[in-house]
Amino acid sequence: VTYAIRRGSGGAGRRRGGDGLVRHVRALAPCRAAILSERRVYGPYGLRGGEAGEVGRNYLVRGDEQHELPGKVLVDLFAGDELRIESPGGGGWGRSAGRASRARASAKEMRRAAPAARPPKHR
Repeated sequence: VTYAIRRGSGGAGRRRGGDGLVRHVRALAPCRAAILSERRVYGPYGLRGGEAGEVGRNYLVRGDEQHELPGKVLVDLFAGDELRIESPGGGGWGRSAGRASRARASAKEMRRAAPAARPPKHR
């Protein structure tokens, strides 16, 4: 029924992680479906200071009820049941500009506050 980009699911960073996908499928007749998916507990990690992407999720929608499913599952569907699969977003790369400047400011404040704690300069 739906195949779309999962906006905002990528991790923050200088280069934002890629967004995941949303797949929404409706059973037209009774059937059995298998889902084999990953990254349902921990999102894809970021690199060089980037943040992790959002975790993926799987749902069974039956009537007015929505049930979260594990990453690996075999489920019997009735006609009209829907599976909603949200794939994880990718991890970001590098510190975002705001995070990097805050980290530099914090490091400067620490150096000013404790000059004796600085390691000696080697010449």
